[in-house]
Amino acid sequence: MYLSRELPDYTYTLRSADGRQARVNDRTLTRSFILSPDLLVEDWAVSAVGQLGVDDLAPALEQNPAVFILGTGERQVFPPAAVMAACLTRGIGIEVMNNASAARTFNVLAGENRRVVAAFILE
Repeated sequence: MYLSRELPDYTYTLRSADGRQARVNDRTLTRSFILSPDLLVEDWAVSAVGQLGVDDLAPALEQNPAVFILGTGERQVFPPAAVMAACLTRGIGIEVMNNASAARTFNVLAGENRRVVAAFILE
């Protein structure tokens, strides 16, 4: 049987993520970040879900995603209602999950060429 590695046609691939670090392409990130298939915003200034405000979403929402994924660390923790409303009032679907689940979901949606942006909070 012949196997070939399928390379994505986008710039950034999320290899793994947990509550403390993530691997994007061949780089290990240890600070919170925002990711789309073609954009990486490193050193996102959010380190806890409780401090997340609507203004913190600007770099993600500027990408005009159809789906916004929020990875909240080791555990799923819902953000303040204003953050959820900021997405929903713009017609953007928001999914909140732990970082490992967010990474898997991001990769599936990016692989389907969906307009997806994810933000990962790292402790």
